[in-house]
Amino acid sequence: MVLRHPFVTEKAMMTLEKGNKLQFLVDLKASKKQIKKEIEKTFEQEVTGVSTVITMHGEKKAIISFANEKAAEEILSRLGIM
Repeated sequence: MVLRHPFVTEKAMMTLEKGNKLQFLVDLKASKKQIKKEIEKTFEQEVTGVSTVITMHGEKKAIISFANEKAAEEILSRLGIM
């Protein structure tokens, strides 16, 4: 499985509100295409972009943008976070 879990911090919530972006911790070996495919398959929302970064703790974090402006909030509410 490519996705591990949502990365929810105060800063991540600001990017959600301002840019309709979600952050997930993902497998270190996962490519952007794999992340996009997994998100679209799991949550049935169109992904417009995926950025990745390695955190200071050695984990890979994906920042995902969506076509639907309410998709990020909907996904978090489905997961019971929001």
